[in-house]
Amino acid sequence: MNTMMRTDCRDLNQEELIRLCVELGLPKFRGRQVFQWVQHKAIQDWDEMKNISVLDRQKLQKGLTLQPFTKVKEQVSRDGTRKFLFRCYDGETIECVLMDYDRRKHRDRHTVCVSTQIGCAVGCSFCATGLGGLRRNLSPGEIVGQVLDITYIMRQEDPDFRVTNIVFMGMGEPLLNYDAVLKGIDLLNHPEGQGIGMRRMTISTSGVAAKIRQLARDNPQVGLAVSLHSANNASRNQLIPMNRRYPLEELMAACQEYTEMTNRRITFEIALISGQASREAAEEVGQLLKGQLSHVNLIPVNPVVETGMARPTAREIQEFAQVLEAMGIPVSVREEKGTDIDAACGQLRRQLECE
Repeated sequence: MNTMMRTDCRDLNQEELIRLCVELGLPKFRGRQVFQWVQHKAIQDWDEMKNISVLDRQKLQKGLTLQPFTKVKEQVSRDGTRKFLFRCYDGETIECVLMDYDRRKHRDRHTVCVSTQIGCAVGCSFCATGLGGLRRNLSPGEIVGQVLDITYIMRQEDPDFRVTNIVFMGMGEPLLNYDAVLKGIDLLNHPEGQGIGMRRMTISTSGVAAKIRQLARDNPQVGLAVSLHSANNASRNQLIPMNRRYPLEELMAACQEYTEMTNRRITFEIALISGQASREAAEEVGQLLKGQLSHVNLIPVNPVVETGMARPTAREIQEFAQVLEAMGIPVSVREEKGTDIDAACGQLRRQLECE
């Protein structure tokens, strides 16, 4: 059977696998076993399912395929950040990133920055991902698969390795692949899978207002970050074309509704660009967020050759933050990770020539 016609078992939750096993004439508990092998142990091949007989594995493969990514390249930053270039089943490529924090503490924090689309249609002016446009959405199994394959790779070095946090801040706009992202979150959260807490996962959006409202209803536990970048429509139109569809008035109304429904604080991300990180711009942000349950994360823009944009000076960044603090807006500057290997915010691509 052509593997393209079968369902990827990474796409299926435990209940779906149980139903499929029954359809194939297998006992229900086989579905639970397959789910644990795939989602918890992050196996790469059917032969690794040691407690399932060869005959039953052959039956399973009639309706399912197990399609891990092909690792094309791995780069390691000076700060320990790892970037992975993976090839999908159809030859398309994606990048995702593993970041480590708190190594001096008893428990390390391992965060994976996950991609949700191949390329991106939003086309933010400072971001490398959108330069090649959007190729397609990733399936739930491909979204989860980035975490599973990184886990498998890292367990070759440390058998006890586990991912503790997820940020949907890689390639693509997560809320434009809404259903697949939410199913991926459920799979990653499952206690018999990776068991990652909902509050340890964060979705970052360029401002899809309608889906922000829907997320408040569908999953109020997952974190939300909004790429704001500017507090006036004229400049935000230039930075984030999505603003023409969902201007600030509509976006902020959706954010207010989100916090009222969830009582959750939203992180607003601001890319600071040389020549634009002014006191006036900071004051506009402060006025816009007045009364909004929020935290501002300042991100000095990362180098992308095609954009020609440069980051402001350390003094300009500090002054921007001080203006917000004086206006009562909680603010922090994002810790820089992986810039030297093009693994930081706005630097991910899909092209092999960018290796």
